[in-house]
Amino acid sequence: MTQVETRHAIHPDHAKAMDTDTLRRNFLAEGMFQDGQINLVYTHYDRFVMGAAVPAGQTLVLDKIAETKTADFLERREMGIVNIGGDGTVKAGDQSWDMKQGDVLYLGMGSGPVSFAGQGRFYITSAPAHRALPCRLVTVDQANEVQMGAAETSNKRTIRQFIHPLVMESCQLVLGYTTLEEGSVWNTIPSHVHDRRMEAYLYHGMAPESRVLHLMGEPQETRHLFVANEQGVLSPPWSIHSGAGIGSYTFIWAMAGDNVDYTDMDFVQPEDMR
Repeated sequence: MTQVETRHAIHPDHAKAMDTDTLRRNFLAEGMFQDGQINLVYTHYDRFVMGAAVPAGQTLVLDKIAETKTADFLERREMGIVNIGGDGTVKAGDQSWDMKQGDVLYLGMGSGPVSFAGQGRFYITSAPAHRALPCRLVTVDQANEVQMGAAETSNKRTIRQFIHPLVMESCQLVLGYTTLEEGSVWNTIPSHVHDRRMEAYLYHGMAPESRVLHLMGEPQETRHLFVANEQGVLSPPWSIHSGAGIGSYTFIWAMAGDNVDYTDMDFVQPEDMR
């Protein structure tokens, strides 16, 4: 069973006037991880897709969706898959990959229908592609690891880059995840925007009662969302994306747009935000 929800792009002037419920309807992705289902959010931000497949011991197949108007989902797209659950298997074409928790799989354009099996909880990201590139499984120990922040500023964190120019080649999709060290709560400080690329976050590894206060909006017109475990946030190119959490958490970041330069950020210092 595959379900697709469409999200339209929002102008920043429109976002300024949104109440809490309207912000959540437009920017928060809830309920993606459902046993026996594939749930996708098709966005009009660079035609980015985010979603999840939870086979729960069955086999689920992502083949064709009406929103792309193509013979199959990956005919003109690339895909990044992160397993945040138990052991699982992903197949595409005549290739198969066993995925442990934390592993990331890249599927190039034209890879064909994708099947998900086992006990994995598979987070799916996808963006349009202009050429076919080799599929690749990147395990946790193959990622490029960066240490950032400090305990004194409550933002000591480990960034692991997977679909990234320092690790492998992609068309426009860039993906990795950030884990906060014990006692740290703040991610992505100082905050930033990048008008050349949209971004999507998935928060996970959280206790059921925990929340992340996700900051969004223009730097001088900030808004917020309270985000629970396995919920995602769409971040338009004009929006900051920072947050602070209750207890430990990891967030998966994925980007699509004009370039794959991870350092292409316009930083906004805390004293300049409103």
